Amino acid sequence: MRNGEALFEDPDYPSEDASLLCDGSTPIARLQEEVTWLRPQEICQTPALFPDNINLAHVKQGLLGDCWFLCACTFLLKNKHLLNKVLPPDQPQWGDSRYRGSFKFSFWQQGHWTEVTIDDRLPCINSTLCFSRCHSPSAFWVALLEKAYAKLHGSYERLWAGQVSEALVDLTGGLVERWSLGDFGSEEEQRPEQDSDQVRRRRLDLNLLHPVKDQCAVSCSTQSSPGGASELGQYHALTVMEWLDVMTVSGSEVRLLRIRNPWGRCCWGGAWIGSGAGWSSVSPVTAVDLQSRVAEGEFWLDETEFLSHFDDVTVGYPISDEGHLKSIYTGNLLTHSHQLAGRWMKGPCAGGSRNSSGYSSNPKFWLKVCERGEVLVSLLQHRKWRNTEKYAQTLLEDSKNTKHQHYQAIALHMWKVEKKRFNLSRMLNKPPCASTHCHAYEREVVLHGDLEPGYYLLIPSTYQPGAEARFLIRVFSSSSTSLSALKSPAPSLPLTTDGEWENTSFSGSWVEGRTAGGSRNFLSHRQNPRFPFTVCDESAVTSGVNVRITLRQSRPDTDLHPIGFHIYKTGEQPDTSPRDDDPVASCVPHCYTQDVTLACCLPPGAYTIVPSTYQPDCSASFTLSLARRIHRKVVKSQERLGRAIQEISHISVMQS
Repeated sequence: MRNGEALFEDPDYPSEDASLLCDGSTPIARLQEEVTWLRPQEICQTPALFPDNINLAHVKQGLLGDCWFLCACTFLLKNKHLLNKVLPPDQPQWGDSRYRGSFKFSFWQQGHWTEVTIDDRLPCINSTLCFSRCHSPSAFWVALLEKAYAKLHGSYERLWAGQVSEALVDLTGGLVERWSLGDFGSEEEQRPEQDSDQVRRRRLDLNLLHPVKDQCAVSCSTQSSPGGASELGQYHALTVMEWLDVMTVSGSEVRLLRIRNPWGRCCWGGAWIGSGAGWSSVSPVTAVDLQSRVAEGEFWLDETEFLSHFDDVTVGYPISDEGHLKSIYTGNLLTHSHQLAGRWMKGPCAGGSRNSSGYSSNPKFWLKVCERGEVLVSLLQHRKWRNTEKYAQTLLEDSKNTKHQHYQAIALHMWKVEKKRFNLSRMLNKPPCASTHCHAYEREVVLHGDLEPGYYLLIPSTYQPGAEARFLIRVFSSSSTSLSALKSPAPSLPLTTDGEWENTSFSGSWVEGRTAGGSRNFLSHRQNPRFPFTVCDESAVTSGVNVRITLRQSRPDTDLHPIGFHIYKTGEQPDTSPRDDDPVASCVPHCYTQDVTLACCLPPGAYTIVPSTYQPDCSASFTLSLARRIHRKVVKSQERLGRAIQEISHISVMQS
């Protein structure tokens, strides 16, 4: 730095309490009186971004509860091309004449890399970094990266408690999956087609990751104090550095995992710590070799301990030097990628889950697969920042109160179609060819499959109808694919409250073996009850009329059938039976609700309503309410009267 030239001070992220805190709801609020902001050259004599010994570059957590972010940082040290993306090399450091007191970082945000510039003033207590740092006291890459990430989020406090998966995506632009280590019951009990807002993650099988075991990022977390680590508390994330199968002296194999604690100290008391009993089961040479790999803050444990003491695992996909994802299932390079942004908006395109009658209004995307290959599709929603309530003494990453503040419960379903022109209502009555099954309060959910050539319809949804959020659809594939948005048809006319309406009510029942024909997926569909009606407003030949139909089943909330209905055009005779013709309007998919409603626009003619349960032979009574507008709004009459007066005035002028 040239003599007398002032160092950069970031006006957008000043060295004051506003950069530390967002609402003072975490324990770091007690530090604000003690914190001073110092530059690295004020903390030590020879600061550098990285130490000469790379083992001393590993992170060490400070007073901030951001273990989730630090686990992702550890992955960068194993991948120099990713680290260079986040922290561009050749930036002037301390002692360089070009040094101006600033550093640039890049984070992946909503599909693009975003540059963040900070000054190098860091929060300290008694001239020591109070948040994250390296094991080497003179290395500052972690502290500066943490500050840049805090600026991106608005404050350090907003880094308190989070998801390793989110940090990994932000630091790599890649893809992440979370797997459970808990017992989720049998596959039959999981009912994969059932829709709910509960998180259901697959159980981890480390053998699946074998093709990329030395390349992928793996983190484990606990949400309750594990038996071997009472010091960990209710939530903590750690990094899996490596795992390997070791031959025991008895001739069997034991799988061992080396775990790094971001606290920088050992916190485990299992069979493979120090002189634990586990080491006597392997040869002395093997024991010495494995124990020599353990750095400060690391420990070994076997797979049985791992599966019993941790709750879930986060797996980040490897990324090649060229920026291509590598599948964690097969090791294949996914050389083709696409992304498109979308949005759920209340009213036109926030239809809710498949349990909702408005599901078909959700945004839709075409995925064209040109040749058979491995395909990954992810749905990533934008985070919504909201002021949090006071945190409990210990924050849980999976606490619904915390996660529901920022995210909607989301899911992604996919159907294969024979051609682009298809009947949406009929297709939605069929099971999807792939789905994330359950709506989850996660930032991102992922579909994986080996897909045949053809067209696939993707429908992202929130669990609640009307829930609003922005999202990003991403596709990664081993073969050529294309992604495009499906243009939505013009929405039905809204049902207005003015004007005159004719209301009709019908009662009916589905009777097993007689009138419970089920949905259009079954040949017995035509056995369902039929309710004819006509639309005869002559003034609506071109503009149509508004019609509102409500189907309500007479069953308790705890024992509902999935219900829906179709409207068929029946010709001149209103009692004509519906044939195999497509319906002119439908209220599907069938929903487990007391009532479903459809407001639509129909031209004059004869119609038949066919209500049904999804499966045949489901007995129940129901009522069907039909509302038809029979007069135009008074405003229209006034407009016609106004035009008539203008015409009379015009004639009068000409006559005079």
